[in-house]
Amino acid sequence: MKIYHKFLLYQNKWIHPYVRMILGIMTSLTYLASLLLIVGVVYEHGFTISAEELRQLHLLYRGVWTVFMADVTLRILLEYKDTRRTFSKLTWILTVLLYLTLVPVIFHRPEEEGAILQFWDFLHGKTYQVVLLLLFSFLNISNGLVRLLGRRTNPSLILAVSFLIIILVGTGLLMLPRCTVNGISWVDSLFISTSAVCVTGLTSVDVASTFTPAGFVVIILLIQIGGLGVMTLTSFFAMFFMGNTSLYNQLVVRDMVSSNSLNSLLSTLVYILVFTLAIEGAGMLAIWSDIHGTMGMDLQEELAFSAFHAISAFCNAGFSTLPGNLGNPLVMTGHNPFYIYISLLIILGGIGFPILVNFKDIAVYHLRRVWNFLRTWNWDGRRFYHLYDLNTRIVLIVTFLLLLFGTAGIALFEWNASFAGMSVADKWTQAFFNAACPRTAGFSSVDLAGLGVQTLLVYLFLMWVGSGSQSTAGGIKVNAFAVVVLNLVAVLRGTDRVEVFGRELSYDSIRRSNATVVMSFGTLFLFVFVISILEPGVSLMAITFECVSALSTVGSSLNLTPSLGSDSKLLVALLMFIGRVGLITLMLGIIKQKKHTKYQYPSGQIIIN
Repeated sequence: MKIYHKFLLYQNKWIHPYVRMILGIMTSLTYLASLLLIVGVVYEHGFTISAEELRQLHLLYRGVWTVFMADVTLRILLEYKDTRRTFSKLTWILTVLLYLTLVPVIFHRPEEEGAILQFWDFLHGKTYQVVLLLLFSFLNISNGLVRLLGRRTNPSLILAVSFLIIILVGTGLLMLPRCTVNGISWVDSLFISTSAVCVTGLTSVDVASTFTPAGFVVIILLIQIGGLGVMTLTSFFAMFFMGNTSLYNQLVVRDMVSSNSLNSLLSTLVYILVFTLAIEGAGMLAIWSDIHGTMGMDLQEELAFSAFHAISAFCNAGFSTLPGNLGNPLVMTGHNPFYIYISLLIILGGIGFPILVNFKDIAVYHLRRVWNFLRTWNWDGRRFYHLYDLNTRIVLIVTFLLLLFGTAGIALFEWNASFAGMSVADKWTQAFFNAACPRTAGFSSVDLAGLGVQTLLVYLFLMWVGSGSQSTAGGIKVNAFAVVVLNLVAVLRGTDRVEVFGRELSYDSIRRSNATVVMSFGTLFLFVFVISILEPGVSLMAITFECVSALSTVGSSLNLTPSLGSDSKLLVALLMFIGRVGLITLMLGIIKQKKHTKYQYPSGQIIIN
């Protein structure tokens, strides 16, 4: 018996390196097959192809199917224990569905009509097989990106590169013949793709007349990916379906999505996706209820219009399928609820996912109290003082104040100007809508070039501040703005600590907030300076407005974007990218981090004032 065990031990020791090598080769082949499949599907649906090209694409799909089948089979046969441990239940379900595609290969098509024939045709159908292969492709790519984190790759750099890859992919998709009416230049395609992925809304062409329904589908997908965040999506797919991420991967993703612990990491990712889909779905129904039967569209067009604008509003993107954006006459008259719904979606998307999760915790707490009361008829009178965490309190208060003063200021300055001729209800609705859009959605219902200087200054301030951290919005974030203001108050009062709501703000929060503000001003100055050289005939106000809008991923413009030269458009696109990835995040990915030292220099004083 001992000899038998020794034989198995030596056999395993001899074979295992070859097994790992084979599986490593198969992993590389699956990554390549995944990319080829996505390119093939895009080519098939983006171009008008011949019968010969279609036949070659079918051969490509068959080759990808063979690679995926071989990869799954080898993993089960050669490393069943590891496969059983790392595969989640959903991955096993997908594996079973993949093996079902062998049925049409092994068995001939049944001759008798019935359920068996329909089942055979369904498994043999191209739609079932291509959709299944696409799911496997996305899972493989997501798993590969998350595995990069396990190699101690700088997560900030991975985040920036992932956004860049999606932008480049979107650029290629928008240049497909089926996505545009009369074609588009690569600069404009890159600009629109960057604006969509960075959920900005600045457009260098007339979106409504340039893109086809297929183009709008690509734009809204880019907006959804950019709004949720590339790493959020890839991390969710890798952890939820593959289940084989390392501890380091989970720590990095936890910091990215601001989860409280590793135990709640997957649930936080699920909450982000569920909140997004639920809010966008509710917003879609609300918008549809207001526009139904009033815009000359059939039911399918109304639902598509509602879905597009609900996603664009929640992701703070500012894209619209209407000519003239939301200043189109179709919605400007008698559609105040529409503007209110859009504004609420903007606010919910801008307060940040951690706050939405906090709202969920608060709702669950109160529901449990009510349930216990109904079950025992004994009301729990104890108060829980910290239902709203510090981040939630600060963001909600600052957001409320900015919306309040923004609405009042815009109404005051534009009451008899841009809002002249409107009813009182319309004026207040438009004032509220135009105060919510700089937070950073970028929709427009009035010509911003016709606004007064005072209103434009209010716009600039609201755009620069932006909305909450870990949200779909941009700006320096209300969190950082609040911390800087609280630090200023502490300095003026002569206190050493920054305190609010019975809590002392951490030194790291103050440092990062101050660094964000300084870097924001520095970046804006540099880009305004360069673009003013490239566009000598444009006013400084228009350039500044454009740059602040791009860096804060707002999308508002004084009608300057289409008239910019190619070099200026690329600079504005770069600003949008910097604003979406984040100044701090981008610098952390570029600059080599200094190791923590155990020594400390003597303190020195710098004369200030």
